[in-house]
Amino acid sequence: MTNLVAQRILVTGGAGFLGSHLCERLLARGHEVLCVDNFFTGRRGHVAHLMDHPDFELMRHDITFPLYVEVDRIFNLACPASPVHYQFDPVQTTKVSVHGAINMLGLAKRTRARILQASTSEVYGDPSLHPQPESYWGNVNPIGPRACYDEGKRCAETLFFDYHRQHRLEIKVARIFNTYGPRMHPDDGRVVSNFIVQALKGAPLTVYGDGSQSRSFCYVDDLIEGLLRLMDTPAAVTGPVNLGNPSEFTILELAEKVRELTGSRSEIVFRPLPQDDPLQRRPDIGRARELLGWEPKVPLEEGLTRTIAYFDALLAGREALAS
Repeated sequence: MTNLVAQRILVTGGAGFLGSHLCERLLARGHEVLCVDNFFTGRRGHVAHLMDHPDFELMRHDITFPLYVEVDRIFNLACPASPVHYQFDPVQTTKVSVHGAINMLGLAKRTRARILQASTSEVYGDPSLHPQPESYWGNVNPIGPRACYDEGKRCAETLFFDYHRQHRLEIKVARIFNTYGPRMHPDDGRVVSNFIVQALKGAPLTVYGDGSQSRSFCYVDDLIEGLLRLMDTPAAVTGPVNLGNPSEFTILELAEKVRELTGSRSEIVFRPLPQDDPLQRRPDIGRARELLGWEPKVPLEEGLTRTIAYFDALLAGREALAS
């Protein structure tokens, strides 16, 4: 399925956690990559090692404003994805999802570029159906504190399919489930990074609720492979396609696994569950298996070990700078 023809590819949110890994993979395939980011959650350091690559270009830009460039394909990944960041400025979060989608779809329409939307499992809300297939319409609170992200992404999907029907754009929609790995932000409030940083610092591991709520954790390399395969599918394949790991773990199981792999003696403490926090989240990836020949390869323990090594080096570097 690999696309062998070199193309000019725009990655919005390209200096973020997922975007930086995607830029690397696209360059390795021989493409030209235009990385666009406003650096709200993205970091220049994530792509610093790419700056000398002859086919890589970095542009500071906020996609809530139009962008005038010439590209063949667009990966629209720009949006803060953790509750800490997307709830910091909820109005702007909605603008990034909705205005950003309109601007990127407008660019795709003008250039006739194929465009992929990085949607999210959050479109399913707190699901009443488990695991979640793409046919499930979700259970989302439209006026809750998470709605800026959940409903923003749902509206973006609507826009993508309307542009597809009305303007015959080639679209791809990926619904991304919990993903983890190197270059996660240490203060993003997500459960994997929270537990690892707390364990490495010897601080208590904070579990919200009783820890029985479940999640599925996909390693970043597997997720990027899924995005690339989806983009390379025939034009008739629009999605949405779930991308995530169907192996399910409770939050308490994750906390204990992180504590074991770090060798930490941190205690586990319990705090009240945030409003609208889903109790279950697990993808049905039957469509991804059928259409993409894709499923995750990296087991949780292996992925956590790599991620722990990244955070260990990151924290050690911070301590060295502080001393």
